[in-house]
Amino acid sequence: MIKDLIKAIKKYDTIIIHRHSRPDGDAIGTQLGLKYAIKNTFPKKNVYAVGDINPRISFMGEMDNIEDSTYEGALAIICDVAVEHMVSDTRYKLAKEVFCIDHHTNPSSVCDEAHFIVDSTRAACAEYVAEILIKNKFKLNALAAKALYTGIVTDSGRFQYNETTPRTLRIAAELLDYGFDPQKIYNKLYVDTLEKRKLSAEFTTRFKITEQNVAYMFNTLDDLKKYNISFNDCSRGMVSTMAGIENILIWANFTQDPETGKVVCEFRSRGFSIVDIAKKYGGGGHDQACGATIENFDVAKEVLADFDRRMVEINEKEDI
Repeated sequence: MIKDLIKAIKKYDTIIIHRHSRPDGDAIGTQLGLKYAIKNTFPKKNVYAVGDINPRISFMGEMDNIEDSTYEGALAIICDVAVEHMVSDTRYKLAKEVFCIDHHTNPSSVCDEAHFIVDSTRAACAEYVAEILIKNKFKLNALAAKALYTGIVTDSGRFQYNETTPRTLRIAAELLDYGFDPQKIYNKLYVDTLEKRKLSAEFTTRFKITEQNVAYMFNTLDDLKKYNISFNDCSRGMVSTMAGIENILIWANFTQDPETGKVVCEFRSRGFSIVDIAKKYGGGGHDQACGATIENFDVAKEVLADFDRRMVEINEKEDI
């Protein structure tokens, strides 16, 4: 299937690259890294990246605004997602041919005709795409390498998650050879304003703990207004305030979405998989970093009950 993808990239004059909505570093890093690499290798091709934005990671590049007519006779490539309702900009269905490259374990539902390329052993979709580009002798440049490296760094938790392998580090090292400054990436991603750091400290005091030591936070629309914090900064940005605490092996952040009123969940664990629970509620992701979107906070209580049961299972195994 990878050979088919390379043939398609060479064949089509117009290529439009998509990824999931509310993008993280891996989604945009993969998308823009692929765009820059294709454009650098085939300068005469029209290559676009589309979708919503995340100001926190806009340093990698901007999205393109294109007309529906641009999809006529075009190739669409979807990165870092395989679930239809999560794809940012569903106009990929207007393209002549669609490929989907992912590293999650969710089955593909983007469209019946899509070619699906997946490797769930990868720490990041950017890792997979970078290897494909390097092995097939695409002409990467500093822009492409920086975007792909950012995707690897963010989705591997700065090379801390279990999915990080020697292969991950080798590919990251190859990308570093293109001469960008990784410290500038870390400054963009991990240096906060004083106000943001104080807010993170306040959120650290807000989380609660279940009977089985699962940490969690419920963030309502009123909470977003009270703390004057954006949805993204609260949902994905504050889940890490519960990380790295002794005896807390599962933590979850539940945040109400101002656009839909539904509750977006960020789930994390240390040392074992919880992605099956995310899938139970219509979500997915990685073994230890996953999520879902649920109807309300009453359902969130059911999720927490499932996490408590998982902790009982883990504790029973340790006692054996």
